Amino acid sequence: MIDDRRAKRNVAVLVGAQAILGSQMPMMFVVAGLAGQMLASNVCFATLPISMIVLGSMLSATPVSAIMQRYGRRAGFFLGTFGGGLGAVVSAYGLYTASFTLFLVGSFISGIYMSAQGFYRFAATDTASDDFRPKAISYVMAGGLISAVIGPQLATATSTAFVVPFLGTYFAVVSVNVIGSLLFLFLDIPKPEPVSADAPRGRSRWELLTTPRIAVAVICAMVSYALMNLVMTSTPLAVVGCGYTEKTAGYVVTGHVLAMFAPSFFTGHLINRFGVEKIMGLGIAILAAAGIVGLQGVDLENFYIALILLGLGWNFGFIGATTMLTGAHEPHERGRMQGLNDLLVFGGVTVASLASGGLMNCSGGSAVEGWTAVNMAMVPFLALAGGSLIWLVMRGKDA
Repeated sequence: MIDDRRAKRNVAVLVGAQAILGSQMPMMFVVAGLAGQMLASNVCFATLPISMIVLGSMLSATPVSAIMQRYGRRAGFFLGTFGGGLGAVVSAYGLYTASFTLFLVGSFISGIYMSAQGFYRFAATDTASDDFRPKAISYVMAGGLISAVIGPQLATATSTAFVVPFLGTYFAVVSVNVIGSLLFLFLDIPKPEPVSADAPRGRSRWELLTTPRIAVAVICAMVSYALMNLVMTSTPLAVVGCGYTEKTAGYVVTGHVLAMFAPSFFTGHLINRFGVEKIMGLGIAILAAAGIVGLQGVDLENFYIALILLGLGWNFGFIGATTMLTGAHEPHERGRMQGLNDLLVFGGVTVASLASGGLMNCSGGSAVEGWTAVNMAMVPFLALAGGSLIWLVMRGKDA
């Protein structure tokens, strides 16, 4: 039986990293769209900075995973905090000079941190037993509860700290990366053993992706994360466009991010008790409910309920998919599969964030029409995820 004391220590470090370093993501998601709207010559490109963050994350996922496979998790996580800090500096300079191009470059570089953060959940399983694995993933994701409070509140408190709007927020992001990076000094995950000539090479990327359990895990992770990003990216624009304040938009995002991570305290237990497929299915159903509520109107309670359901559905869908994936590949396939998974997941998120601004600002003559278009866009992707999961369950029964 594996002693999980080391795993629990690593989980504690990663929970702290998720809480402190993770706060920069909601900070930027609250202000980046509004800053883009201020700098862009065309409002249809308002959410392009968020898209660039996700694009940077997508393109850096495979290199960051390869670095972790060769030099260890700590090296990859330090690289992430360096990218987060550098990206914030470039973004701040773009705001100061009113350069939308520089702001986009800084956002792209910030994606390196987002990519590294995505591997916290995988790192939590490296030294964990099979029984502790889903709980380790859940606990690390639960660290986002603190970031859900810190991030939007820091964004609100610092957005008007200087004459240039939102400049203070990006200075705060730099500080968060410097302070948070110290946590990784306490991480105790062994470096992977060098690959010998006669070591098993594992399945190719195509063979991995065509494994039914892996394929469904990747699809459900992509859909859960992409739809969450699609709606969340538009939310500040929709809330402000419907006559509410930026502060109110921050509160709505806070409620959403709390709902993303609060269930993590028991998601792992639910997976162990009911099975990963049922929890993933529940997540997809809750995402559908979020879209239905969003279509009912633009009263403040609609925004709150829809975004809370969105966060809860993401939690069950994404943690479930991560758990399914980690149990479907071998240790020597870890670097290849985890990098490929996050490349595909954040590729979907990139497309969603690119579409979000266009749907929100260019799908009609009002914020209400744009918000309706965003929620309607969820339908085909929910059908894809739900259908693939039903196929996997039925295939298992037939087998």
